[in-house]
Amino acid sequence: MVSVMADDDSRRAHFMSNADASHGISHRLAAEVDVDGVTGMRSPRPTVSLVIPVRNEARNIAWVLEQIAGDVDEIILVDGDSTDATLITARSCRPDVKVVQQDGVGKGSALRTGFLAASQDIIVMMDADGSMAPQEIGHFVHFLSHGYDFVKGSRFIAGGGSMDITRIRRLGNRFLLGVFNTLYGADLTDLCYGFCAFHRRYLDHLALSATGFEIEAEMTVHALHSGLRIAEVPSFEMGRRAGESNLRAVRDGVRVLKTVLGNHRAGFSGRLFQAVAQHHPHPPAVFPVRHPNRSLLSGMGPST
Repeated sequence: MVSVMADDDSRRAHFMSNADASHGISHRLAAEVDVDGVTGMRSPRPTVSLVIPVRNEARNIAWVLEQIAGDVDEIILVDGDSTDATLITARSCRPDVKVVQQDGVGKGSALRTGFLAASQDIIVMMDADGSMAPQEIGHFVHFLSHGYDFVKGSRFIAGGGSMDITRIRRLGNRFLLGVFNTLYGADLTDLCYGFCAFHRRYLDHLALSATGFEIEAEMTVHALHSGLRIAEVPSFEMGRRAGESNLRAVRDGVRVLKTVLGNHRAGFSGRLFQAVAQHHPHPPAVFPVRHPNRSLLSGMGPST
């Protein structure tokens, strides 16, 4: 057991050193490019709110907060009734952290609560378990500062990866991603990953209502419906540092599928799903149907 943990820590340390170097490169790139081409004056840096849902993450939250660089202007912890020392640990590490009480239950409710509390130009969302590197935030902000409206992290493009995803979760993500790309004419490489960022001015357009892990898919669907320019950036998912995840692959996968199908308003599958849902409290399983008028996804990201 000790040898496994030591090996995991060594891989994490190797990744973090690479992330630090990459983070520095991204900031130098942003500094070189973020200049007005007409006046030669540097454009003002957009401010950043970081939203982190927490519930009994006392063993993880200090590590996460210690990695956050100075380009984050506001840190919002959304507490889901933690019964351990999460908040005490967080405040001792970052006295400037803003704590808000979660309204409702589930990850989706926590994120929506945090989004409403955010006050800066850009909102970044990430987990509190240590699986996501705060050093990557600079990449998201860079693309949002240069023409994109909604930026998603991807574990499945060059530069990304995962030390945490199981075979079942990988297969489930691949299936759900295939359904999404087929229905919406998109070309994403990762759907069920919660490292995302967007301009706060578009929060009302996202019209979020999800309460669980399906909020990540709902955000992508609504961003697409709203005509936002979407970009994917590589992200490396590390293993959870301590504790157990609340994610349940089958249960939450079904919720994501319902979100993807139910929000396909222009297509036959969306109308069928919504019609069935009105007559059945527990609608039967439905399957994706390719719609002839596939919408175009504006953004970047290589094909899978």
